[in-house]
Amino acid sequence: MDSSKEIIEALIKFRNERDWEQFHNPKDLALAINIEAAELLELFLWKNAEDADKEKIKEELADVFSFAFLLADKYNLDVKQIILDKIKLNGEKYPVDKAKGTAKKYDEL
Repeated sequence: MDSSKEIIEALIKFRNERDWEQFHNPKDLALAINIEAAELLELFLWKNAEDADKEKIKEELADVFSFAFLLADKYNLDVKQIILDKIKLNGEKYPVDKAKGTAKKYDEL
């Protein structure tokens, strides 16, 4: 089984056992991703990156991924495919010969 499908099935089982689907509409899932991403950012606030607590980073990152997977599922999106498609699109926007070693946005290359 595709690991992303396995993850989504586990998340749905967990959610459904708690009757939380009622709270997992696309808008609220998108908001939850943003809130969890802010909690991830907070772990780095006022410190060097290497001083951030790795265990807490794992927890917050898992929350971000979890809500993102659930949102993808709401729209019947294949997580693996949308990421591969985005990599291909980014490859076109950021050709190696222009983008290598620079953080410039594609329209500034």
